[in-house]
Amino acid sequence: MNRVNNSFFSRPFLDSLFFVQNKWHQHGVLLHTILVTYHILKSMEFRFFAAGLLHDIGKPFCAFKKDEEDIEFHEYSFTDHEERSYEIIKNWFFISEYTKNIVRYHYLIRDIIKSKEEDYARYERKKKIWDSLSEDFKKDLEKFIIYDDLGKGKKRR
Repeated sequence: MNRVNNSFFSRPFLDSLFFVQNKWHQHGVLLHTILVTYHILKSMEFRFFAAGLLHDIGKPFCAFKKDEEDIEFHEYSFTDHEERSYEIIKNWFFISEYTKNIVRYHYLIRDIIKSKEEDYARYERKKKIWDSLSEDFKKDLEKFIIYDDLGKGKKRR
């Protein structure tokens, strides 16, 4: 698959940032990000604050219509959005390596589950990454995904 590079003023960028993501998200990326950060602050899990703000920063840049379902419901897919988000922040000296890694791997748990059924080669690559992480970091990813889910709102359909 070709890497998508939406510009700031492209329709997919603006649509996904402000209005619509996919069936799993009630809100666009911006409001989702605000809600994730709200739940992090409400729970006083301050170590996740910067990751909450940055975890989907790459999504609008890689929003694309993957299949007929995306076209029919005017939604987007965001394949490897977490890696795109990491690419954007990886050289920011004021962001900790911990935060950069939460951003980079925040979707890893879901990706492992999904790819095991759909793309076994991808599953093996993602599982290898998971196996390389410390147990403490795995627990933090499991906790972060809860905040990510809380920011999704109601499923659209």
